[in-house]
Amino acid sequence: MVPTIRMNDGRDLPPVGFGSFPWNDDDSEASTLDALAAGYRLVDTALRYGNEAAVGRAIAATDVPRDEIVVTTKLAGRHHGHDETITGFHESLAALALDHVDLFLIHWPLPRLDAYVASWRAMIELRDQGLIRSIGVSNFTEAHLTRLIDETGVVPAVNQVELHPYFPQAALREFHAAHGIVTESWSPLGRGDLLEEPAIAGIAEAHGVSPGQVVLRWHTQLGAVPIPASSNPSRRRENIDVFGFELTADEVAAISGLERGRIWDQDPDVHEEF
Repeated sequence: MVPTIRMNDGRDLPPVGFGSFPWNDDDSEASTLDALAAGYRLVDTALRYGNEAAVGRAIAATDVPRDEIVVTTKLAGRHHGHDETITGFHESLAALALDHVDLFLIHWPLPRLDAYVASWRAMIELRDQGLIRSIGVSNFTEAHLTRLIDETGVVPAVNQVELHPYFPQAALREFHAAHGIVTESWSPLGRGDLLEEPAIAGIAEAHGVSPGQVVLRWHTQLGAVPIPASSNPSRRRENIDVFGFELTADEVAAISGLERGRIWDQDPDVHEEF
């Protein structure tokens, strides 16, 4: 049986998500429909991706019941601030053509603007109004998370961050675990060269699975929720089929031992997207 992840607000999160980025609007509708047919129940998009409307059309067209789908979208940098966040959220809600969003994240902290706490307060209000089921963040460091918690008393349900064997984020994951924050992994498969690593290839051969499946299973055994994206339908099905085998502790350690740092030059203390 495929497990679910319980968030700190009592809601459940599927253990693997479908990343709709970076497909364009038309591609996103078809790929999201196919992902839902393949068994994905966590769909990840963002205002900045420019494909919320396509994702919404797929959700409207699928025969999967709406209450079984966890729809995630994210607040763009241009909407940081209390009132701006409410405006940005309603823009996303209209594009998705939904009556609520299941998980809403602040996409980047943008500390230079010093407005993410104000945005967080607005998200708490939207959650209390029933327009958002769960609220979280993306690309937040321990310092950013600590400030949110200290100033509002509300702990994010999720922090979605760059995480893969080259960048396992052990210290941040430990902080998440201590505060009941679910770790979601963007770019969970890293770049293509990661899947060519001899350690991963050898483990894949031993289990009779693909290198990608090994890496995604590594994420789930760390307690993280990977959000892989693929334009290939067979690869999408492979990416969610990772619960028929289990890595040993030594295999998990060997994969984690590939650590060498970020592969995307996006330090949350300075990186900005609007």
